[in-house]
Amino acid sequence: MNCRSCGSNSLDPVISLGDMPLANGLLREIPASARPEPRYPLNVVFCEACSMVQITDIVSPPALFDEYVYFSSTSRTMLAHVEASANRLIGDLGLTDKSLVVEAASNDGYMLQYFVRRGIPSLGVEPAKNIAEEARRRGVPTEVAYFGQETALRLFREGRHADLFLANNVLAHVPDLNGFVQGIATILKEDGAAVIEAPHVGEMVRQTAFDTIYHEHIFYFSLTALERLLRRNGLVLSDAEALPIHGGSVRITVRKNGQASTRARTMLAGEQALGLDRISAYRAFSGAADKVRDSLKRLLGNLVKDGKRVAGYGAAAKAAVMMNACGIGRDLVQYVVDASSHKQGKFMPGTHQPIYAPERLQSDPPDYLVIFPWNIRDEIMRQESGFAARGGKFIVPIPEVTVV
Repeated sequence: MNCRSCGSNSLDPVISLGDMPLANGLLREIPASARPEPRYPLNVVFCEACSMVQITDIVSPPALFDEYVYFSSTSRTMLAHVEASANRLIGDLGLTDKSLVVEAASNDGYMLQYFVRRGIPSLGVEPAKNIAEEARRRGVPTEVAYFGQETALRLFREGRHADLFLANNVLAHVPDLNGFVQGIATILKEDGAAVIEAPHVGEMVRQTAFDTIYHEHIFYFSLTALERLLRRNGLVLSDAEALPIHGGSVRITVRKNGQASTRARTMLAGEQALGLDRISAYRAFSGAADKVRDSLKRLLGNLVKDGKRVAGYGAAAKAAVMMNACGIGRDLVQYVVDASSHKQGKFMPGTHQPIYAPERLQSDPPDYLVIFPWNIRDEIMRQESGFAARGGKFIVPIPEVTVV
């Protein structure tokens, strides 16, 4: 294969997680052994030419996103983050009722609702029909479509030119990366700004967060790779800042003209110092990930041998990747709880644990609870303080396996 960002064929292997089911492919029933659920190779490579980290095998977007189970509004941490971001952007950009905010992959309107409440015209572009319907119920105008150059041209011709374009945690999901960025250049006003958030590959490496690798995430961005992508498509990296959300992300501001801020240039230099533009950093990450996989499975095996019962919290993609990559079946983690009613009553992909409401922890209490969405561990521990008060213990698998 060639790099999906720059086209180079100079690709180095980083990590292989084997054949995986779709991480968000929750099951309505456990499939019969004669017709097992589909699995796809999950391998990561590094491009020597542009520093882009990416998976090798892509699953078609409709299989991933046409019906989706992740509702962003489920997380209070996420809602607080995007409300603060929206209020700041409104002030910084001077947005009014004459402005237009467009968000790609707007999910259930979790962020755009804060612009709508302030009377600022907004439009979501969301491919999942079920989630778009939820956004509309919130009063957020939403089109069911994939954002890219074609959609951007259509919207532009309809007279919808964005003062602010938002792309939160979507860029990594887009197979046609250059087409998406060209779409931003098309729909953005000459003095407009695009604000993009994406998990930062430096934090993935630092925290050994291999559980953020799954088929929906085609790309794993450094600021270095992003700046090269933008420049190649006629856009300018205007600013950048590190964020704690999703275990460590980067927020970039993109414009049609100008130059990079001092903060952005400092971050670019920092990445070079960390070696994120070289394969050696990613090989070290792969070795650390193997240690976490071995450590977690060994801990769970020993607990079960000692007669302890283990459940999981969070039927997230992270949980599916972690359990499948480590070979954690129902013999080690008996069930998973999740606050989302859209997930309850289903089964985890690949490993087939049943998913219940969090109340299950009281009616069928385990001794240990694995927090799979480790990036919001504090929020979950607060929510489940009763579990701890009854003597239960938490297991946090990332950045290293820890019992709390």
